[in-house]
Amino acid sequence: MGDLLVVGSVALDSVKTPFGQATEALGGSATYFSFAASFFTTVRLVATVGEDFPGEHLALLKNRSVDLSGLQVSHGKTFRWVGEYGYDLNEARTLDTQLNVFADFKPSLPAPLRRTPFVFLANIDPELQLDVLRQMERPRLVALDTMNFWIDGRRQALLKAVAEVDVLLVNDAEARQLAREPNLIKAARTILGFGPRAVVVKRGEYGTLMVSDDHFFFVPAYPLESVFDPTGAGDSFAGGFMGYLAKRDDVGADAIRRAIVYGSVMASFAVEDFSLNRLVRLRPEEIRQRYEAFQDLVRFELEP
Repeated sequence: MGDLLVVGSVALDSVKTPFGQATEALGGSATYFSFAASFFTTVRLVATVGEDFPGEHLALLKNRSVDLSGLQVSHGKTFRWVGEYGYDLNEARTLDTQLNVFADFKPSLPAPLRRTPFVFLANIDPELQLDVLRQMERPRLVALDTMNFWIDGRRQALLKAVAEVDVLLVNDAEARQLAREPNLIKAARTILGFGPRAVVVKRGEYGTLMVSDDHFFFVPAYPLESVFDPTGAGDSFAGGFMGYLAKRDDVGADAIRRAIVYGSVMASFAVEDFSLNRLVRLRPEEIRQRYEAFQDLVRFELEP
């Protein structure tokens, strides 16, 4: 089993969907990732929060045995995000973003964290992602997430970071934007030319696609009757994906396929309630049951 490092945001989210709302709830890319990945392996979180960050949220992460030695408590207020979703839950509308202490976040990794074998660079400025990579000591596998804001505003820095990682995780719109190619398969092939060994495209309710030089793999989204809040689904996917690889200490093609299914499992639980509420109630046996249900979902026999 290998330990897993994540660098990203810890935030307080206020979210409204057609099915309810949450105010100043625990959120942030590194938070969802850490919580999901903690079901598989030891997670080391690097982020910053303000002096106003609620102690009960820290306790929640500690209860999942998340290593908080890399979490900085900075003078000021915690990063806040306000958004809402319509009935199309694939896209959020941002109403307000207050970066607060996150605006001056400069990740500084304690020496023990620099030797972590599995690394996830969550959705932050690619300059910071590159800085983290410079601090690491030969990790076994590095994955990176990004968003349209960085693709537009920090393209050259992002391309430098992408060239140095093993796996890029993006949604379908981001893949097309980064590759400047409307066809998703061609876009993924173009991104492979930028340097990563694999591109994982998260397509929300339409499933997940993985493309590498010699593999092509697709998993549908788990069919759910109740979806309350899709915030953090992509980061929960990444947590399940990277958490499984770290647990198995395996980066082979078969392990990556299974990891994609586990990522889809964790994302499917995350959206069943607001904030991390469903992940807090989650039991390991439920993860295994849904993983097995995925196998039944996609299995079929060839005609004789």
